[in-house]
Amino acid sequence: MSTVLTDAPAEGVRRISLNRPDRLNAINPALLEDLTAALSAAGADPAVRAILLTGEGRAFCAGDDLKEFEEQATGDETAVRAYIERIQDVTRAIVLGDTPVVGAVRGWAVGGGLEWVINCDFALAAEGTRFFFPEVAWGMFVTGGVTALLPRLVGLQKARDLILFGERFDADQARDWGLLRAVVADDALEAEALALAARIAGLPPGPVRDLKRCLARAPAAEDLEAAMARETDATVRGFLDPETARRVAEF
Repeated sequence: MSTVLTDAPAEGVRRISLNRPDRLNAINPALLEDLTAALSAAGADPAVRAILLTGEGRAFCAGDDLKEFEEQATGDETAVRAYIERIQDVTRAIVLGDTPVVGAVRGWAVGGGLEWVINCDFALAAEGTRFFFPEVAWGMFVTGGVTALLPRLVGLQKARDLILFGERFDADQARDWGLLRAVVADDALEAEALALAARIAGLPPGPVRDLKRCLARAPAAEDLEAAMARETDATVRGFLDPETARRVAEF
């Protein structure tokens, strides 16, 4: 079974769905490979003018799959670094790609899943959605460029609280802090997100592409790659730290 599904629910829209519902769409190497490939294919297709990113089942994405942590954290630093860079490649595809990405989020958006929400150009969430960063408590570190992006959205102090202490927050808070475009009823999420993606797809593609490029390369965003490089270094150290393995095993 593919870990990512794709379809075309409306003209000009490519829907990409994380498809590990039994694991709440938790991140593993196969999902990273499939998601990166799906985002790249959508970005290279001139007929695709908007991407709708969502998750099958009860959650958007529950973050890194801790049941596979031992496998991911084994091996030398080179192998671990390659895995973390694959996580960062998803952010590059979403943030630095030319095609706008609309997130449709429900259930849980945790860790890397929350990072991908922040990476989206627009994100809508169902009313019951919950968010948090668990990484520091496990001895890991955040990725997705959030050390550059999150302080711009919520302020430096709130960013510290959310990342360092793993403060949990709901969809209304996420909207009020600027992480979401809207909060909608659970049964309306897919329709509302698709309508937004279709609206984007109906706009002239040139100005849409140019706006995304300009915003991605604005002065405040130009340090994204530098931030991700620092995040990758910190995350590699966390993955290889025996204390992290102990904390994950106790989770």
